[in-house]
Amino acid sequence: MSVENLSSGYSNNPFNYAQFEQVDRDIVTQWLTLDEMTRQTNLFGDESQDQDLIALDLDVRMAVEDYLGMAIFSNQWKVYYGNFGFYNSTVFLDLPAVSGANQGQSGVTISSVDIYTTSNTSPTTVSSDDYSYDPTGNRVILNSLPSNINTFVANPIVVTYYQNASRIGQYPVVKKAGLLWLTHLYNNRSATSDKPLVDIPFGVATLLRPYKPLVM
Repeated sequence: MSVENLSSGYSNNPFNYAQFEQVDRDIVTQWLTLDEMTRQTNLFGDESQDQDLIALDLDVRMAVEDYLGMAIFSNQWKVYYGNFGFYNSTVFLDLPAVSGANQGQSGVTISSVDIYTTSNTSPTTVSSDDYSYDPTGNRVILNSLPSNINTFVANPIVVTYYQNASRIGQYPVVKKAGLLWLTHLYNNRSATSDKPLVDIPFGVATLLRPYKPLVM
């Protein structure tokens, strides 16, 4: 699911979360190798640009992740839900971002489901036996919503989860798109131009578009 299509409000949100935030992201692990970047930019034998290329690698990798709405390296999200009013009933909690299953692992890993109740000012963690993850709908199924849910908290249900690393980060075509994007950023290190600027090179969009999930 594409991050650019995600909404954080009820008014135009096709899903049932009220808001979400990314609370942890890998900003260390290198995606493209230095050799790949050196060959792409024709900097053979010039090591003076190595640190700049490594910095651009992070920029490009995060841009590709955001464009596709998938994690090349694992990200953590926190999602907030309002009071559904269906006490003692099963509720379905949509998640805003997911990566494709990888080597038998689902696209997400649920860290916790927490609910604010009237008996406390901090949320109570729901037992893992009381919820499950539905990969076909990218949602958490909460077996029962307690009747003592705190009505004075705007979004009393909170799900924290990891968007697991997607295998598409190693696809040659996706890495090629990353290298094209890196070349674009390397050759255009300033936003100043006498010509209209484009947000994303046409070749990059063409290569990545087949892997961008359709949002209905």
